Amino acid sequence: MKMQKHGVSIGIERVDSDFFLTLKAIGKLSHEDYKIITPMIDSALSKVDEPKVKVLIDGTELEGWEPRAAWDDLKLGLKHGNEFEKIAIYGNKDWQKFTAKIGSWFISGEVKYFEDYADALSWLRS
Repeated sequence: MKMQKHGVSIGIERVDSDFFLTLKAIGKLSHEDYKIITPMIDSALSKVDEPKVKVLIDGTELEGWEPRAAWDDLKLGLKHGNEFEKIAIYGNKDWQKFTAKIGSWFISGEVKYFEDYADALSWLRS
């Protein structure tokens, strides 16, 4: 039987004096993944003292979303959209560029797609 790894790792990354909420998405995300992810993201954002959060999303291992999970992702973005200053999406697939553009419609901050990790970090820090 083939093992199918999927889900999201959530963390805080520090580069010099800058802090970022980091998300690494793996595989094809499901509604069940979002039942676990959503409270974790809600909790992580509730503890941030700064009024705006910078986010680094690593989508290099993301394969996409099941339909209901895509809806869950949209609801999560709408719920926290005003809390984000910048979201850098680090990826390696053409459809991720399109996803970054759509995401920018639902948050108050900037969303930008990068194919280079260092460029994503540099932009977040600027």
